[in-house]
Amino acid sequence: MLRVKLAVFLSLFFIAVPAVTAVATPQPVYACDGDSLFLIPAWYQGLQENCGSVTIGSNEGDLQDFIIKVALNIVRAASVIAGYAAVFFIIKGGYLYILARGDTGRVGAAKQTLTNAIIGLIVCMLAAAIVTAIASVI
Repeated sequence: MLRVKLAVFLSLFFIAVPAVTAVATPQPVYACDGDSLFLIPAWYQGLQENCGSVTIGSNEGDLQDFIIKVALNIVRAASVIAGYAAVFFIIKGGYLYILARGDTGRVGAAKQTLTNAIIGLIVCMLAAAIVTAIASVI
């Protein structure tokens, strides 16, 4: 029995270790790759072209483009965060609706929470679409 356990352990060890090291090998990441965390864009997204360096002020209008791109990235990040908040409130409204158990006052409050969350989600989606459209023009 001990030999079987040892054989199983060693076979799993020699299969798992190479698989984990192949998956866990770090890859180089550059600042211009369009980093995002939970779909929230980095503030510097779109500032570099072809991973080159950015020199601000060498051409006329560079500083203005820089400020606009950073502001659009911040607005896009805020709209993603607001979208996450809207999804949270949709889940909360569903939870309140389940816990209402037929009480008309609590059911009404849960429906109002769901309605407000869905309206907020629609507004966030429209804001993200507008910001994306403006950013693609710039």
